[in-house]
Amino acid sequence: MSGLFSALFLKRHGWEVALHERSPVALTGRGAGIMTHPELHRAAAAAGLETSRNFGVAVTDRVMLDDAGATIAHRGRLQIATSWNRLFEMLAAALGDSSYRLGKDLLRVSQDESGVVAHFADGTSAAGDVLVGADGLRSAVRAQYQPEIRPLYAGYVAWRGLLDERAAVPLLTRELFERFSFHLPPGEQFLGYPVAGPGNDLRPGHRSWNVVWYRPADEAAELPRLLTDSNGDRHDVSIPPPLIAPDVIAEMRAAADRLLPPQFRAAMALIQQPFLQPVYDLESAGLAFGRAALVGDAAFVIRPHVGGGVVKAADDAATLAECLDAAPTAQAALRAYEARRLPIGRRFVGQARLLGSYLKYRFDSADEAARAAAYAAPERVLAETAALDFLQSR
Repeated sequence: MSGLFSALFLKRHGWEVALHERSPVALTGRGAGIMTHPELHRAAAAAGLETSRNFGVAVTDRVMLDDAGATIAHRGRLQIATSWNRLFEMLAAALGDSSYRLGKDLLRVSQDESGVVAHFADGTSAAGDVLVGADGLRSAVRAQYQPEIRPLYAGYVAWRGLLDERAAVPLLTRELFERFSFHLPPGEQFLGYPVAGPGNDLRPGHRSWNVVWYRPADEAAELPRLLTDSNGDRHDVSIPPPLIAPDVIAEMRAAADRLLPPQFRAAMALIQQPFLQPVYDLESAGLAFGRAALVGDAAFVIRPHVGGGVVKAADDAATLAECLDAAPTAQAALRAYEARRLPIGRRFVGQARLLGSYLKYRFDSADEAARAAAYAAPERVLAETAALDFLQSR
């Protein structure tokens, strides 16, 4: 996503761009829901995208349910819930196939005063004036220039899934399906909201309900088991949904029966292919390395609670293009970009850590538990989840 935004903004600023994608196949079907913000709509418009219609589902308010399924807190907030796939497809279509090259796994970067070269695993290379590292959590660009910076496991995982609207509504009620709804089991968080159905179908009755359930999992004792498939093979960082061991899914469903309100419990039982996402965050110490720069998740990985990863990626890309216009050299432009975006990335990561601070079963001290409990207050969860108000509050 950040690579597409970067390519589009640079292209609109007059640069010749080529986007080199690690994956050998098109990135479709790789993501669920995204709660959007005005900042994302402005960035998308600046990149040449039309998001004012057919972009997602309007969600007007948020509710918190108790163990019995009754509403205990409510907050109005209008947002558009879209999908990763929808935004990705729009960005890719705007860029065009001619600038998008699949199967380009970056091995290393070399550079001198005349330019920068990307060297790929297939033996090819690509030269340019600037290299933008938009290669995500496991960034090869970041690993070369900042090998000491690694993703930090947050101590919990997210179970995700999608349920067809026609199956969800009888269980949730129409009113609850249309809302951004939450529940807080001890040390956990469950949420759900409507998104487009398959093929970006926005017709009522054809949409989907997007679920995220955060559950603590010890890094040493439990996480390896969750990432070990039914063949006994351990997966690093994440595991493909079809390979999640059946007993791991059975444990999750049993926990849903114990911990979730009746509506959510019934809906979870019908999600056929849940997927598991260990939650990480990451802070780069720098973003500019001569003629190479980091953007998006390659620069900062933000826990999902803020709902700001795509916004930050888009703003990274827009800022990079602006700096390249204004500075006398590429190196000076990237230093200016770093100066502007490094503090913003740190604020995103810090806010996400605060919002996830109560997602623990055990705390190291009474003070830590008290601080975390403040962020677990239902009214605060409704106010601060998937909200960027903190950017204007300092």
